[in-house]
Amino acid sequence: MRSVEEHRRVVADLIAARPATQVPIADALGLVLGADVVAPLSLPGFDNSAMDGYAVVTEDIAAATDENPVVLPVAEDIPAGRTDVPTLTPGTAHRIMTGAPLPTGATSVIPVESTDGGVDTVAIRAGTKVGQHIRRAGEDVTAGTTVLLAGQVVTPAALGLAAALGLAELTVLPRLRVLVMSTGTELVAAGTQLQPGQIYESNGVMLAAAVRDAGAEVIASPMSDDNVDAFRETLRAQADGADLIITTGGVSAGAYEVVKDALGEGSVEFVKVAMQPGMPQGAGTVDGTPIITLPGNPVSSLVSFEVFIRPALRAAMGLADNERPRRSATLTEDLTSPRGKRQFRRGVFDPVTDTVTSYGPPASHHLRWLASANCLLEIDEDTAELAAGSRAQVWDLR
Repeated sequence: MRSVEEHRRVVADLIAARPATQVPIADALGLVLGADVVAPLSLPGFDNSAMDGYAVVTEDIAAATDENPVVLPVAEDIPAGRTDVPTLTPGTAHRIMTGAPLPTGATSVIPVESTDGGVDTVAIRAGTKVGQHIRRAGEDVTAGTTVLLAGQVVTPAALGLAAALGLAELTVLPRLRVLVMSTGTELVAAGTQLQPGQIYESNGVMLAAAVRDAGAEVIASPMSDDNVDAFRETLRAQADGADLIITTGGVSAGAYEVVKDALGEGSVEFVKVAMQPGMPQGAGTVDGTPIITLPGNPVSSLVSFEVFIRPALRAAMGLADNERPRRSATLTEDLTSPRGKRQFRRGVFDPVTDTVTSYGPPASHHLRWLASANCLLEIDEDTAELAAGSRAQVWDLR
C-alpha cells in the first residue's frame, strides 16, 4: 500500500497555482498578493488638520489661558474637501475641520474644545506647540514606497490602504476553481421523497463547503449515478474551467465502481493508502485537469480531504497555515489501532486540561460524531495500542 506521505506528495504535485491576475479590490479579500504594491502617491497627500478646531500661528496664542483668552478674528472657514488653500494672516484664525487642508502660514491647530467655538471671532483659552494637531503630507506613506508585499494575504486593512492610494485593482493569486462530483445511484437531492434503498446526497455538500473553507471556489457540485457513460458525460459537461476535480465514491473494489470503471484506463491511478478511514484513493488527470478521487463513505471522504487536498489546495493559492495545527495531548482512554495503517480518529481536544478523548466509533459512516468533533486523533502505522495517559498526536480542527 502507498504511504500517507507518498500520496500527499502525489496530490500536491497535481495541484498548481493559477497565474496571478488583477481583480477589483472589492474581490481581493482573503486572496494572496501576486505582486508588491508600490504607493503611487503620498498619504496624506497634503498637510491637513488632525482635529476640528482653528488653524493659527502658534506664537499668536502662546499667552492664552482660561483666565485670559486670546481673541482672534476668524478670517476663513475651511471644511474637509475644500480644494483651494487659503493663506493665514498672522493675528487671525481659520476655522478648520478634521482632514481639511492646512492654510499656508498656519503652524498649529488648536482644538475646538480649547475655544468658545466662535464663528466671527474666537476666544482661545490655551496655547499649543508648533506642529500640534497637524498631519504632514507623506508622514504615513511616501510615494514610491512598497507598502504591501507579494505573498501577503489581503486583509480589510490592506484593502483600506489600497483604496486610500486610489488603486482600483490588485494583483493576486486567484482562487482555484474546483468541481465536486458525488457518485452513486442511491443518491437523491434533499427535498426528494426517499424510496427504499435511497439516501440523501451529503458528500457533495460537505466537500463543497470544505473547498470554500479552504479558500477555493466551487464551480459546480453535480451528482452522477453508477453509469459509466452518464458519469463521463456529466464530467465533460461540468469540468470546463475547473482547475481541480474532486469525486467521491466509486473507487473501491466492488462492482459498480463507476469512477474506477470510467477512468481506470486513462491517466488516473487508483491505489490503496495505508490509512483508516480512507484507504481507496485515486489521483491523476482528465483531459489535462487534475482529479482526486475520494472514497464514498462520508467520514472517509472528509478525512481524505483534510489529509490530502486541503493543504495542497491552500499551498497552491499561496495561503499561509495550509496545514492544520498539530499538537500533542494527553489521551484520556486506552485505544487500539490496526497495525500497518495510520488511523485518524474523531476526537475532542480540551485545551484547558491538554487532553484528548476519542469521539464516537471509528467506522467511516458515523458522520454524526465527525460533525461534533474538534480534532482528528492521529495514530501512526506502527502503533497498535495507546494507553490512557500517553501523549497522542492531534490535528486541531477548531
